[in-house]
Amino acid sequence: MNKPLALSLCVALLALPYLLKSCPKAQAEPSITSRLVKVADNGWSDNSVNTTVFRNSPLATFGDNQYVSYYDSDGYLTLGRRNLNDTVWTVSRTQYTGNVNDAHNVISMAVDGDGYLHLSFDHHGHPLKYCRSTAPESLQLGELEPMTGIDEGNVTYPEFYTLKNGDILFAYRSGSSGRGNLVMNRYDIRQKSWSRVQDILIDGEDERNAYWQLYVDAQGVIHVSWVWRETWLVETNHDLCYARSRDNGMTWERSDGTPYQLPINQTNAEYAWRIPQNSELINQTSMCTDTAGNPYIATYWRDADSDVPQYRLVWHDGEKWQSRQVGERTQPFSLSGGGTKMIPIARPRMAVDGDDIFYLMRDAERGGKVSLAHTSEGADGEWTITDLTDFSVDAWEPSIDTELWKHGHRLHVFVQPTVQGDGETTIKNGPKPIYVLEIEKSPI
Repeated sequence: MNKPLALSLCVALLALPYLLKSCPKAQAEPSITSRLVKVADNGWSDNSVNTTVFRNSPLATFGDNQYVSYYDSDGYLTLGRRNLNDTVWTVSRTQYTGNVNDAHNVISMAVDGDGYLHLSFDHHGHPLKYCRSTAPESLQLGELEPMTGIDEGNVTYPEFYTLKNGDILFAYRSGSSGRGNLVMNRYDIRQKSWSRVQDILIDGEDERNAYWQLYVDAQGVIHVSWVWRETWLVETNHDLCYARSRDNGMTWERSDGTPYQLPINQTNAEYAWRIPQNSELINQTSMCTDTAGNPYIATYWRDADSDVPQYRLVWHDGEKWQSRQVGERTQPFSLSGGGTKMIPIARPRMAVDGDDIFYLMRDAERGGKVSLAHTSEGADGEWTITDLTDFSVDAWEPSIDTELWKHGHRLHVFVQPTVQGDGETTIKNGPKPIYVLEIEKSPI
């Protein structure tokens, strides 16, 4: 070997470690770690009533204590409590039961700023069922009581959200599928009473209804997005709309700050993304915001030139709405008919922390496990998908401890294997364990 060539090779070898260190692709990627903490062994699992995505929320944290709610194998509303640093739960079966044979009849829970638990449960076009704990941070529930006494005879999809000052926002559908309206109440922790915020925030005009997802960000801004449904049939879902409120739900505006004249309807709504009917567009997914308050919506639908529905991220970058696909599915399916469906993928849920985006899902293509798509490069970054359980969760959909995420950036997920028959049918599955899945991003 001649001397100039040998010298060049030596220089190249000496420079190789520096070149590898400087190359972004050669850097170690942060890894996702998780652990399952068992709550109990006796969760109802013959349908997905414990694990639908529109439970808001089965998990809630106040101070150092975390709370969980679920139906046990006998259909009793059951509560649990633990210290966040502990793995042992105190579990208490309450005096209340629900019609667990209907997967719509979920339990919704929140903790107000004084530490009282608020729960609503067992609705699918039924009179309101609402109660509070008898004392702060107690697992004992008081008697059923009304909120405002107005429009409480035909309630579906009850959801609680904690406001910045510790008050509680309660949202539900008054009316029926395809002919319902979004109603909002507010609980004042000082007055210990409920008041009406909006009689009809989103008006279906007796021709359609909005299936919404709602999020209260760390600054207290309320964000709501929704799809329209023209009938009770899921295939009539279409379009993705948006509104926000900066005054606890009293007035509402579009993403550019222009005010809405209420109620919002099909004509004056802001359309974040146009999606036609018969696109396998799912209803009732989830949304969140980044630290700047920009909204992010997790959902799925099918492009017109494909028969495969794909997971999607729709977000506002501060100037305009954007959309991109999450992952690459290959198995087709079609949504049609009414009632609860056994769909091969879960409705997704997401959380955003700076450039970190966590996108929770379940897909039959991946064995029906709890899966997480993650990127550390913002909404335009590359996704890494990781399976977080070594077992199938079947009909499970993700719900998280929203307050723990907002104020502690700790991602805790309610997990239980459940099954689901078409419509409101059940499948004998026996009791199944209830878990909290704790997810962390390991440092590089």
